[in-house]
Amino acid sequence: MSQAFAHEEVVVRRGSRSGLPLIIAIHSRTLGPAVGGCRLRRYETWQDGLADALRLSEAMTYKAAVAGLEFGGGKTVIVLGKDTELTADLRQAALEDLGELIASLQGSYRTGPDIGTGPDDMVVLRRFSPYAHCAPEEHGGTGNSGGPTATGVLAALHAGARHVFGDASCTGRTVVISGFGSVGSGIAAGLAAEGAQVVVSDVDGSRKEAASASGYGWVEPDRALSAPADIFVPAAVGGILSEATAPRLTAPLIVGPANNQLTEESVADALARHGIVWIPDYVASAGGIIYALSRESEHYSHEAARKRVEGIGDTVSHVLEAARATGVTPQRAAREIAKARLTR
Repeated sequence: MSQAFAHEEVVVRRGSRSGLPLIIAIHSRTLGPAVGGCRLRRYETWQDGLADALRLSEAMTYKAAVAGLEFGGGKTVIVLGKDTELTADLRQAALEDLGELIASLQGSYRTGPDIGTGPDDMVVLRRFSPYAHCAPEEHGGTGNSGGPTATGVLAALHAGARHVFGDASCTGRTVVISGFGSVGSGIAAGLAAEGAQVVVSDVDGSRKEAASASGYGWVEPDRALSAPADIFVPAAVGGILSEATAPRLTAPLIVGPANNQLTEESVADALARHGIVWIPDYVASAGGIIYALSRESEHYSHEAARKRVEGIGDTVSHVLEAARATGVTPQRAAREIAKARLTR
């Protein structure tokens, strides 16, 4: 079965205002309305944007299922051409087009910020439909999801450390973080506060000064994978873990928020053969969506929602224990946990 036909619904439309291709991929609504972020980025072709939406929406299904949420998986992609100039007017038009499209799905799909979009963009979408999460608090949302995402990754990281090193503490451990954006910097701050030796990397070289000011080490992006480390945290783009890069890795534990870290599913087996424990990205990165849905859809208090995010540590422990007991990779164990919920 092709990936497209594994999805419940895929909508591709050219925006009437913007002229841009808009894609909403809904992988599953088995557990509830589909949720997934809105990605606004450049692609070689609109078909590349579609492929991205298909992959990411499937990952969202498993993310929600493993996290115990009563939601399914989806994804939005607004496709910019290689040479398209993203003016403020074009951005506004594209978001209005998308707002109408989301409204037409009548609550069966809900979105939030992703690469290229942020809380302010959700305000535009909410003019057409209430199903846009993480708008600024003054507009009824929970704002930037970077903080809860980082909190969830730290919980996953500590559970992974307990499994790999026998101690959840990262004091004295060297952690290399690839990606020093809002989530990566939050992870770095949390680790530094407990005494870890933090080394960061980013394709944006201007962030080196901020890293140095915070007391972090710096490694160039092309050396981040092979830099000496106890823990490696992918916190930027996906597709960095492959059959070719696996032998270069030095860290016995990999856990981070970047989506689609593996170039293909078989890389999980390659990592295991090299003695590396990889926590599936859709498990580690669920903090943002758990917090937003808990607050905005299920009306949890801030403290209750944060506690739910911290529960990612228990989820990771469960996944790793199941993997150890059955002799499979964490990737396979997490997928089986998700499938059990999806076929209940």
